[in-house]
Amino acid sequence: MNSGAQIMVKCLEAEGVEIAFGYPGAAICPFYDALYRSKIRHVLVRTEQNAAHMASGYARMAGKPGVCIATSGPGATNLITGIATAYMDSIPLVAITGQVNLEQLGRDVFQEADITGACHSFTKHSYLVKSAGELPRVIKEAFHIAATGRPGPVLIDVPQDVQEQTVESFSYPERAEIRGYKPNTSGHPLQIKRAAQALERARRPVIICGGGVVSAGAREEMMAFSRKTGIPAVATMMGLGVFPGQPQFMGKKNPVYLGMIGRYGRSCANRAVKEADLILLCGARVGDRAIAVPHQIAEQAQVIHIDIDPAEIGKNMGVDVPIVGDIRQVLAALTEQAPAQCCPQWAQQALGYRLAAVERGEDREDRVEPRSFLRELSRLMEDDAVLTADPGQGQIWAARHHTLRQGRFLTSGGLGTMGYALPAALGAKLASPKSQVVAVCGDGAFQMSLCELATIRAVNAAIKVVVLDNRRLGMVRELQNQRYACRHMATHMDGNPDFVALCQAYGIPAARAENNAQASALAREMLRSPSAYVLVCRVDPDTPSI
Repeated sequence: MNSGAQIMVKCLEAEGVEIAFGYPGAAICPFYDALYRSKIRHVLVRTEQNAAHMASGYARMAGKPGVCIATSGPGATNLITGIATAYMDSIPLVAITGQVNLEQLGRDVFQEADITGACHSFTKHSYLVKSAGELPRVIKEAFHIAATGRPGPVLIDVPQDVQEQTVESFSYPERAEIRGYKPNTSGHPLQIKRAAQALERARRPVIICGGGVVSAGAREEMMAFSRKTGIPAVATMMGLGVFPGQPQFMGKKNPVYLGMIGRYGRSCANRAVKEADLILLCGARVGDRAIAVPHQIAEQAQVIHIDIDPAEIGKNMGVDVPIVGDIRQVLAALTEQAPAQCCPQWAQQALGYRLAAVERGEDREDRVEPRSFLRELSRLMEDDAVLTADPGQGQIWAARHHTLRQGRFLTSGGLGTMGYALPAALGAKLASPKSQVVAVCGDGAFQMSLCELATIRAVNAAIKVVVLDNRRLGMVRELQNQRYACRHMATHMDGNPDFVALCQAYGIPAARAENNAQASALAREMLRSPSAYVLVCRVDPDTPSI
């Protein structure tokens, strides 16, 4: 005989789950009791939202769904922001929540919440399990849905009495059989041929590399395509890391990469997109941050759009050649048919745009200039290091000034969730223990997740954290300067604690830098430290985002 809770654990073990992030409560206690005897490692978070963010960071580095767990009611609802964050960035998660007993559903009993209904618009699918016998099928389907097609979160809500039910036998399905769920992966051959023909006719083509390329693990395929064709490339924020960012390695046999596009992107990248006569859009929805007026781009350039999710094709920009399929497979097929070195003059012209670009921000003696500091930090970090960044000015500074060589850049690009960087860094570190992991946080965002310093200490994770402390909600204040006549309302972070003392209270080494020279020296010390370390940088609140 097996209880529903025991079946849940056996299913997770069968899926190869090695670690789960969660916070217990009464409605999920049967599951936790069964987990006690499992080899699955459980990380006790300090708040449920961060369990989802940790699972997100883990999934992005491990290349498989992350698992987060919460109890019913407020535990489950606290997961919502983390689930929505994963959904917007196409991160595979399986969220497991406890629920009140079946007979109590809909009666507003203690800690009841309709979590499947609440999460309907930002999960790929959700399940309310009504019998223990359903659990193997449901869990198999959940992991399959989360990881295939366009990745994303799946919710499994399990009432307490279902966890306590017993069934005579247990068997886990070898595969998921889901009627009507068959993601197209190969791409239509005729559309790929049309794309190759369009590329051959183009004189100023540009690749826009989005987060879908990262999700698909198509870095090598994208590089191979770019090397063969010689087409200049740009990236959305979520597409950062596919192309190496060093200008000295561009041109000749290497791709011409111009950097991030968009409102906060590089002028050379935006210029190339504006001048393009063909856009190859790979795994990106081109939201307003990437291209402010996408229809204008579509009016002047042919658009080839590759995406695993047909709903994304043409969502924000008109498309001439739509290709639905896995980017790895589509790019491999397109590379075979695409012309070699089809635009050498245009590539050199675009490279000139990049080489002529001047970096902003110079070292200061009275404050830490964050743009120049992040360039220095980038030089000091290992080639395959992982950088996480919180939305806000820190995210923009990191995206623009951190040079990705072989590493990863993890951030909340779609939902823009403050407080993401620290828990995501912990998840990434646990997925890849040998990787150097650095989180960049603004002082506002840091205070949304600093409770997880206790979790970092508990699991002894050597995460490095940079806190850019300008005592302001920097991006909102900047917006108030630009649009609201400098009426600064609710953006001064009065009452900020002594972050160094606070970190030390958690037992984590910390230091404060007052200028760039100090920041550089302390960054070296931080990166050499065998333990977690927090570097607080005093930043001028008037430092612009770009």
